[in-house]
Amino acid sequence: MDDKFIRNRISELRIQKNISERSMSIELGHSPSYIHSIVSGKALPSMTEFLYICEYFNITPKEFFDVGINNPALIKSVIEDLNTLDEVQIINIYEIIKGLKK
Repeated sequence: MDDKFIRNRISELRIQKNISERSMSIELGHSPSYIHSIVSGKALPSMTEFLYICEYFNITPKEFFDVGINNPALIKSVIEDLNTLDEVQIINIYEIIKGLKK
């Protein structure tokens, strides 16, 4: 993993959230160009800021670095919702997923 991965991952997650660099910067409490400075390679977030960025995306640092998860916030939300279902409902959802994969 390198700086480029961090920059690209922030961009990917921001686009999935459908928010501009400027809006994200402001919502994180920074100047409007903060995220742009990160994704353009001019700066890297501190560890504290990185944790705030993960929180902003509603993901853990592990999920941030897991390249096998395309949309970690959505996956996390689906899992949370699945945990509220009973066994029969979960089996039904599982069958739907299997059908979609065909």
